[in-house]
Amino acid sequence: MKMIPVSSLAIAQIGYDHQSRQLDIEFREIGVYSYYNVPPHIYEGFMNASSKGQYFNEHIRDQYGD
Repeated sequence: MKMIPVSSLAIAQIGYDHQSRQLDIEFREIGVYSYYNVPPHIYEGFMNASSKGQYFNEHIRDQYGD
């Protein structure tokens, strides 16, 4: 999976596999976590969010788990 660097204080890189719907997030302080069954529109919203940390907290963390 290709990881894309992002501008965020907490998140270094984000990767997404459309076929498996797996989202990988590399957090700057704690490493890589994988989230499963993440719909493409959530990934796209995440990549376009002005605050990656806020989007993660509101749309990914508790909904998809790791």
